[in-house]
Amino acid sequence: MEKKKILCLVDGEHYFPVTKSAIDKIESKGYDVKLLLFIGGTEKLRDNNVDVISDLFNKPVLFGEDHREIPYDLIGQSIIETGVDCVFDLSDEPVVNYSKRFKIATVVLQHGVTYKGPDFEFKPLKEYDVLENPSYKILGTGKRIGKTAVSAYTARLINKEDKYDPCIVAMGRGGPEVPEVVHGDEIKLTPQYLMEQSDKGRHAASDHWEDALMSRVLTVGCRRCAGGMAGQVYITNMVDGAKMTNDLNTNLVAIEGSGSAIPPIKTDKNIVLVGANQPIETLTEYFGPFRIKLADLIIITMCDEQICSKEKLDNLIEEIKIMNPNAEIIPTIFRPAPVENIENKNILFATTAPKSVQHLLKEYLEENFKCNVVAISSNLSNRPLLQEDIDKNIDKVDIMLTELKAAAVDVATKDALTKGLEVVYCDNIPIPINSEYDLDSAIMKIVHEAVDSFNS
Repeated sequence: MEKKKILCLVDGEHYFPVTKSAIDKIESKGYDVKLLLFIGGTEKLRDNNVDVISDLFNKPVLFGEDHREIPYDLIGQSIIETGVDCVFDLSDEPVVNYSKRFKIATVVLQHGVTYKGPDFEFKPLKEYDVLENPSYKILGTGKRIGKTAVSAYTARLINKEDKYDPCIVAMGRGGPEVPEVVHGDEIKLTPQYLMEQSDKGRHAASDHWEDALMSRVLTVGCRRCAGGMAGQVYITNMVDGAKMTNDLNTNLVAIEGSGSAIPPIKTDKNIVLVGANQPIETLTEYFGPFRIKLADLIIITMCDEQICSKEKLDNLIEEIKIMNPNAEIIPTIFRPAPVENIENKNILFATTAPKSVQHLLKEYLEENFKCNVVAISSNLSNRPLLQEDIDKNIDKVDIMLTELKAAAVDVATKDALTKGLEVVYCDNIPIPINSEYDLDSAIMKIVHEAVDSFNS
């Protein structure tokens, strides 16, 4: 059996005989150490002659250009040149700290190998190559940043071109035990229909139902549990769901992530959503850069100044450009678009948007859809508080307008129908923050590149 090949990261803060004993221990366990890469530190580095050090360790040795800087690019280059299966980190403070280790981990995982240390191990994402049609993935840096809204928007946009028949495969924490096909292109998903599904025990506000309702295209619903630091899920039936698309009437597949979990399906292109409402360090540290570096197109959502200051947004865009200089970046806001006519009606609007933008949503709805917004509840993901908001306002309105997520069916829809109110669902439309950005063109560019990549 061939030994697993290892690249060891070492530093000049360790006495060489001590480092050599660690290398010997690694090899005694059946590993083949192919290279020692010095990533910094000089305290115990008595000799920096590569040939002398190589003779001491009886291994190839490599130094970066500056002992004060971790050679991240050289780590990636060395992984490629040595063909190793694992990078083992034998360095320590003060050469590395937590932040630098995450940067090393991002480089290592990008190259599809494992990053290990004495008490940690990060494994590369598993990706299954099962799709027989061009595809793109929509993944995010967190929950509640609009992945489903953007998935539905891209599908509607793509569906306008006669040559494409898109399909969305979504995985959610409330998804079905067996992957489920919903023909959003054929059936009308009424509130009554969704209530019937909910009464049967289904999570009728699961992502694939929202996709089907909002995109009006074919969807496949899957489930997943847990999400690792780099996005790996613990269990999912999405591989089976993705395979199902090979026998469906589609020629373009969108694979939709869940929270910050990344679908384990190989795709031709990636769209990454970044929430401007997230703490900046979540995006620029830890495994935020890992996700951002996967992107061919980056859509920043929640860019209302009430949620994200201009200074923070400008800083975020600059940081993203450094992390991923090749991806186009589109900053956006979300605005509601009812799927039915609500003109001249009194509205209770249930949403996951924060209270800070309620006045903007009210103005937008009233100006564009000629309705009267009596109240807005930002508690769609908090069932007890949503129930209070409904009880307080339901006798004052004609229509319950709601996003299709969280408690939209089993609380908002159920209570409204019980009271004899009409229920109308709404899309969340991503809108660029100014005319400098062309979101539709950016999306279609990714689609065409995905098709070209698949065909080549």
